[in-house]
Amino acid sequence: MLTRDEAQKLAQKVLGLSTFPECQVTISASEQAYTRFANNGITTASLNLRHTVSIAVSRDGKAGVMTVNDLDDASLKAAVKKAEDLAAIAPANPERLAPLGAQQYPTVNDYDERTAAARSPEMIPHVKTIIDLALKQKQVAAGLIERSHRISAIANKAGLFGYHNSADSQLTTTIRMADGSSSGWAGQPSTKLSAIDSAKLAATASEKCARWKNPQKIEPGNYTVVLEPTAAADIIRLMAGAFSARNTEEGRTFISKRGGGTLLGEKVFPDFVTLRSDPFDSRQPSSPWTADFIPTRAITWVDKGVIANLSYDRYWAGKTGKQPTPSPGGGFGGGGGFGGGAAQSSLIMEGGDATLDQLIAGVERGLLVTHFWYIRFVNQQTLQHTGLTRDGLFLIENGKITTPVMNFRFLESPVRLLKNTKRLGQAVRVRGLEGGMMIAPALVATDFPLPSISDAI
Repeated sequence: MLTRDEAQKLAQKVLGLSTFPECQVTISASEQAYTRFANNGITTASLNLRHTVSIAVSRDGKAGVMTVNDLDDASLKAAVKKAEDLAAIAPANPERLAPLGAQQYPTVNDYDERTAAARSPEMIPHVKTIIDLALKQKQVAAGLIERSHRISAIANKAGLFGYHNSADSQLTTTIRMADGSSSGWAGQPSTKLSAIDSAKLAATASEKCARWKNPQKIEPGNYTVVLEPTAAADIIRLMAGAFSARNTEEGRTFISKRGGGTLLGEKVFPDFVTLRSDPFDSRQPSSPWTADFIPTRAITWVDKGVIANLSYDRYWAGKTGKQPTPSPGGGFGGGGGFGGGAAQSSLIMEGGDATLDQLIAGVERGLLVTHFWYIRFVNQQTLQHTGLTRDGLFLIENGKITTPVMNFRFLESPVRLLKNTKRLGQAVRVRGLEGGMMIAPALVATDFPLPSISDAI
């Protein structure tokens, strides 16, 4: 992995190869170690190291970008030339921004050395814990444990330079009955591999698998639901891009008003709904810069139900006389300039004090949802999505889980979901099946549309 000095020297070498007045270099390096398991045995173990250098050049408003994975001098020189050749035939960008000069980036504590260096001896005991329990219960376990060590660096000819070093880890498992008739899931991401509780994850997935045997068919319809934190995050995180000031002011998000204007400053959700970004939260820190390479900061998007802020990228901020604002996803929602490097999400939804059992106890009749998968857009403006429940769906009656039920397809918007939310549980960091990451609480919501049954296990 590249140290700060090595990354800076590499960036300066690339900048020196460009004949254009504007050149920006983005360097990414990752080392990933993972172990996959299935059928109660390890199937794959891997360690891979990847380097990527993205070169963006601009002259007379015309930009070209080239990405290369080889770091030898010949490859870097060829990549710079290719970027310049592309810029020569590109049309001028009417939203081009002047390059940023030197920035003072904040310190983000996003690195645990033991996690960054972990290999099979640190990961296999977690896998063994899960497989041992599955064997004991005559079930079949599959899953993934991985850790990553990533560095990112940015530099340009105007004097900009930034370097960030991070580590992360996660463990997910699906446990099924031997005949494939039932399934249970559990997962946990953590910035420290040592904090992952594999015994708890194994017990959760195994119990759900055992309880979901012989799921019963109930009628489609709108139900009160208790969404576990992963299920809640699967939907709520889909709101992140909707806080784009440009999209909103152009009438393209749920925050846009019909006929013009926005809902900024207006109450849209219940008082207990607060949604924010905090790149310094120790549970889920993120990059010290945004996608436009402005220093990141904490910001609240929904404050006690009120739309509190919109995300202004550099171009739209300059056009509207505002200050640039980071987006809920860790970067900007779009706009001018070239380059990349958006951070991972630092989205957080504040929770309450209730446990999951207490949320269930307060529901007369409804469904407990473990998580969702295969989530896809239906309506870009309302944020309506569709997808399927998976790995544990249970009927709640008189405050108790009574019956496993067959999976459903859902059709819902995170906006409507939060408007119908009645109570929140404790917020934890979660990661869904499709990679979405945030800190989210379990929640109780009414009138959740489940229009059709799915035969999937």
